[in-house]
Amino acid sequence: MTQASSALPVTTPRERRKVVVASVVGTTIEWYDFFIYAFAANLVLAKLFFEPAGAGMMQILSLLTIGLSFLFRPLGAFLAGHFGDKLGRRPMLVITLLLMGIATVGIGLLPTYDAIGIFAPILLILLRILQGLSAGGEWGGAVLMSVEHAPEGKRGLYGIFPQLGVPFGMLLASAMLALMRVLAPGEAFEQWGWRVPFLVSVVLIVAGFIIRRSVDESPVFSEIKESRQQESAPIIQVFRMYTPLVILSALLFAGNNAVGYMLTGGYVQGLASRPESEGGLGYDPVQVQLAVLTAAVVWAIFTYFSGPLSDRFGRKVIMNIGWAVQAAGVIPLFQFVFNGGIPGVYLGTCLLAVGLGLTYGPAAVWFAESFPASVRYSGISISYALGGVIGGAFAPTIAQLLLQNFGTTWAIVVYLLIMTGLGLLASTLLRDRSNIPLDANFERSGQWQDWTPAKR
Repeated sequence: MTQASSALPVTTPRERRKVVVASVVGTTIEWYDFFIYAFAANLVLAKLFFEPAGAGMMQILSLLTIGLSFLFRPLGAFLAGHFGDKLGRRPMLVITLLLMGIATVGIGLLPTYDAIGIFAPILLILLRILQGLSAGGEWGGAVLMSVEHAPEGKRGLYGIFPQLGVPFGMLLASAMLALMRVLAPGEAFEQWGWRVPFLVSVVLIVAGFIIRRSVDESPVFSEIKESRQQESAPIIQVFRMYTPLVILSALLFAGNNAVGYMLTGGYVQGLASRPESEGGLGYDPVQVQLAVLTAAVVWAIFTYFSGPLSDRFGRKVIMNIGWAVQAAGVIPLFQFVFNGGIPGVYLGTCLLAVGLGLTYGPAAVWFAESFPASVRYSGISISYALGGVIGGAFAPTIAQLLLQNFGTTWAIVVYLLIMTGLGLLASTLLRDRSNIPLDANFERSGQWQDWTPAKR
């Protein structure tokens, strides 16, 4: 594909490196915080906060709290997108990171139901809402800082760095939980060991705060601010002008999320490592976490390579290949987990991670290239948040309900294949705008709607 010219000022290589580091560190911290909660909700929080609900319902309630935060992501996306398009990308990155850290550390300090009764689950839910608000705006800012600083022809490469926060965060969370399972085995993990990964987050937040404060504002927003072209109500403009685009983008993200949350939502880990008396398979929890850690490495590798491949062959081509590979990983997943023991968990999760990397990596840059500069933060944030609600929010809960009602994991497989199909449909219909100019001058020129990338 030919490269389109841009009126943006050239960003120095040193500043680009700082932006890349800030994006990776920030999204890694965000997802580490999420994964720690998701894993804990599958392993111990049901008993500690919802035990009075009974053996079957307490696990459902615990899983529901994973999805609960997603319901507030659109509100977080609305707020962060609005102020990100009006005040800048960088301030929103710092604020959302701090809010996420406060909520995560708060969960680590929270008394259980035995200590304060009904106030324990209420406070837990409030902290999850705060996490949802912050997560709703964090991703969009990180993506735009990376993509809008990227040199021409390398946006796919730069766009994968915020995406690497998912496998890196999962790797870090899995490693931390595996370590705590060793240091605090059995009842000790339930009594205090689960809290340590939440409290460690404070160190990560301080490091992320320092790094993000040091980067320059996005050159695209600087241009918008200088020319006084900020929209007064960007989110309203998004829905007035780009509702079909928001829907397709959300479905694109949902197709990856629903499948990904079998791992990132802790469902496979909980199913494999919970005792048989609690509906699990009773596998060694340390080995299960190490298997997921390995899958996170595979996910990161394929996420990384999907970016440069999308620069060369286009976003649509790589995504559509990814959907096929993702479906191929979904079909045998639970057969490996149920029948293969720990080696089966390794094999099933690693195969799934290949397709997840290919469908997740190009999504960020495709989102950024789909919306014009003046409403870009709002557009990609609300699409991301809605995709999370549709796809990832209640995927672990849906999976558990399907298993309980049908008595077979094939019901879960059908659900995941349907969601993968929706992602494929969205990427087929969504316009590939690889290398479209991202600056505000191009938007004002009136060419945004009509621009089509030239083919080789």
